[in-house]
Amino acid sequence: MKKGKEKVSGEKKKKKEQYIPKRGILGQGTDYHVYSMDLKEHIIAFLLGFGAAVLVVFLFFRSIWFCVTCGVAAGIFIQGFYGEWLCKKRKKALLFQFRDMLESLTSSYSAGKNTQGAFEDAYSDMVQIYGEEADIARELALILLGIRSNLNIEVLLQDFADRSELVDVQSFADVFEVSVRQGANIQDIIAATRDIINDKIEIEMEIETLLSGNKNELNIMMIMPLIIIVSMEGLGSDMTAVGNSPLNVLIKLASLGIFLGAYLLGRKITDIKI
Repeated sequence: MKKGKEKVSGEKKKKKEQYIPKRGILGQGTDYHVYSMDLKEHIIAFLLGFGAAVLVVFLFFRSIWFCVTCGVAAGIFIQGFYGEWLCKKRKKALLFQFRDMLESLTSSYSAGKNTQGAFEDAYSDMVQIYGEEADIARELALILLGIRSNLNIEVLLQDFADRSELVDVQSFADVFEVSVRQGANIQDIIAATRDIINDKIEIEMEIETLLSGNKNELNIMMIMPLIIIVSMEGLGSDMTAVGNSPLNVLIKLASLGIFLGAYLLGRKITDIKI
């Protein structure tokens, strides 16, 4: 009986730990913490992993079947990392779009528009700049739909911030909510938020520029073993023609593991967040 209870409790814990995407108040929102790749993106990820693995494994081991096996495994394994990269890319694009939205809101409030009118103008501007399928255009469409459904604008912004998981969006939603309750100047608050986000993006771009040299050196370091092997073969050296005995295979795998670990550590060190 105890074992049966333990199994049931374990299944319940797994169900609780399963992440449920956030769809927002209206049930139509996007959870930016989750990225669902389409077929094209899955194929691109597989080809990238497969091609890189086949190239490296062939140069080191000279075994066709081992190349194909490692290539397929790498193509499958890289799917999650590629999805995470696309998710980060979408969040970064959303932040830039959000900054432009604040610019549009500031202009509309300066022209004397009310909150609904300002967001309607912002939606039109974002559609003209990014198109109707852009994330910020969809979010503004949901906000306008919520306003027409008699939902408070601050609640809709909090919902957007919760799903975006962007610190700047969350800060803006919090400040906007307090400002509405206290009767503060919304125009000044939006302008100040826009300036803060602009400064933050400029600092990130400066840091990215300063670290670009180190990142290039890191990438060169990763491909240097392959260049050395190709160069040695071009010079007629037979050092790369060593057999694939168990000891040699272990040494080669250990070497590849060290280079991969060094690359991942280097990427982590150069990934500076503000």
